[in-house]
Amino acid sequence: SHHRVVRCRHRRRNGSWSYAMRTPKQAKASRGKKKKKQNASNGTKKDQQNAIGDGNARVWRPGVDPIEDGEQLDYDPTTYDFLHAMRVEWPCLSFDVLRDEKGEGRTAFPHEMRLVAGTQADAGGKNALVVAKLTNLHQGKHGKKAAQKADDSDEEMESSDSEDEEDTEEERPRLHARMVTHSGGVNRIRAMKQMPSVVATWSETGHVQVWDLRNQVQAIEEEVPEDATKPKGTVHMAPAHVFSGHKEEGFALDWSPVVEGRLLSGDCKWAIHLWERGEGGRWMVDRTPFHGHQASVEDLQWSPTEGNVFASCSVDKTIKIWDTREKKRPALGIQASETDINVISWNHIATPMLASGDDHGILRIWDLRNFTEGGHVAYFKYHTGPVTSVEWSPFESSSLASSSEDHQVAVWDLAVERDAEEEAEAMQVNEGQAEAPDELPAQLMFVHQGQKDVKELHWHPQIPGALVTTSSDGFNIYKPSNVGPEV
Repeated sequence: SHHRVVRCRHRRRNGSWSYAMRTPKQAKASRGKKKKKQNASNGTKKDQQNAIGDGNARVWRPGVDPIEDGEQLDYDPTTYDFLHAMRVEWPCLSFDVLRDEKGEGRTAFPHEMRLVAGTQADAGGKNALVVAKLTNLHQGKHGKKAAQKADDSDEEMESSDSEDEEDTEEERPRLHARMVTHSGGVNRIRAMKQMPSVVATWSETGHVQVWDLRNQVQAIEEEVPEDATKPKGTVHMAPAHVFSGHKEEGFALDWSPVVEGRLLSGDCKWAIHLWERGEGGRWMVDRTPFHGHQASVEDLQWSPTEGNVFASCSVDKTIKIWDTREKKRPALGIQASETDINVISWNHIATPMLASGDDHGILRIWDLRNFTEGGHVAYFKYHTGPVTSVEWSPFESSSLASSSEDHQVAVWDLAVERDAEEEAEAMQVNEGQAEAPDELPAQLMFVHQGQKDVKELHWHPQIPGALVTTSSDGFNIYKPSNVGPEV
């Protein structure tokens, strides 16, 4: 039995990229038949006898299926159109993707993207904001390139290793970064939609801060590739505004996509404060909070179409819809779970739809036109740990992604319907594809693994199907081959 090894890219602390050989721990599953397209890819489990003998394989379900002696996870690189890994010195609990001027709907390689993140260091004084530009993100050995080599033997791959290294050197990704000191660990970080260089942070110290990072964004834009590996140091600068009116630290934070400079921050003492941008680049924070929750406010989401409407979720098991002109009570509110509700996401395409994720690993989809207790329009119990992040796709109204403490990222498509006859035909056409268990929801399109304790995910708003996820062991940047346009 052969064990295939893939090359994974990692960042050294000085900002340069190096190659590390790593046995893949990912098992990827994609399934379900979309009416408009189908892409068959899978993650499988093989035992050593089957690897040599009949070749039977099956999808491995983390947290459900054990790995017996003599069994191994078989990583299929064709399940991704691209996959890259990146680490900074300290883990980042939260990050955001910065919009750029490189165009919309990008599909051509190499890709590039901008991120802003906040660290969780082992001491408060070591924390920083990281403004990063990732460039030269090629397909590597994934997608079509991997499919073309799928029938090659491991011996052939080894014999051409020096040739591959030469190609890989030309396609080596580059990381341009600038760091700004931050007091305390960053619980959450969000960039303003209309002005991405303006960033808000929730600190573990209990302060919410707004930062003007124009100089850092300009520096990474102007930096030439040859300077990417040179040490830059950490800049000390004051935030544009600091609000100390919260009684305790928090995590909930969101910028309005409708009204420029309008911000919400929610804390663990149930309070939600509204921010408005004033003259001279300053912010005015209403010290009278919105009251209605009876426990920690975990997440906030502005309406994608109405500047005065937002949603909140809480440890008190409720989701509430608010009008900013009324602080004493929410406009709507229901018990939406039997446990803590950790995250919510408001669909920016199908605007009546709201997604929520709770401590029991349950995803629920709500139609705000009929927002009643127990009235969710979809319910998924797939994750085996608390849901840590959920976000609707910016390109497809029926698609969303979720992450969990079970170390998985799941991509869902609500438009998928199971067709047993079509699935059987696809299995015959794609000889050797593993058959997915019937218990998996038909709407589950893809499962990404290999990261430990995934904390947050975001779709890239300008690269259809691309996802970025952060965990205790770094970032992954990838596009599932069956999500978004074919490349």
